Amino acid sequence: MTTFADHDDYITAAAEHLRPLLIEVRGWLAEALPDATEIISYNMPGFAIGDSAVVGYAAFSKQCGIYVSGETINACADAITAAGLEATKNGVKFSPKKPIPRDLVEAMAAAEVAGAA
Repeated sequence: MTTFADHDDYITAAAEHLRPLLIEVRGWLAEALPDATEIISYNMPGFAIGDSAVVGYAAFSKQCGIYVSGETINACADAITAAGLEATKNGVKFSPKKPIPRDLVEAMAAAEVAGAA
């Protein structure tokens, strides 16, 4: 299994057609979480505040995902549905055909920070 040193390493290794999505989501999360640091946890890029992971994102063969708590998925359920995206118990799937909106990424990041407080 490949291990990744940082977010750049992870994105470079992702499928070429998914890289633009990952770069975009990474940037949005960095802006939405200015006090967070980039981490690699469970071989997946994410952001942490202090010792707590706040959000992660990943690429697979045909889609990407953003990963947060179940509480955040529930809090953002209407926005996820409105965006036409599919949620799991702790994530939202998106792809080049169905990209994740910036406002949803920002709302999920804010909900994670609020939930951690």
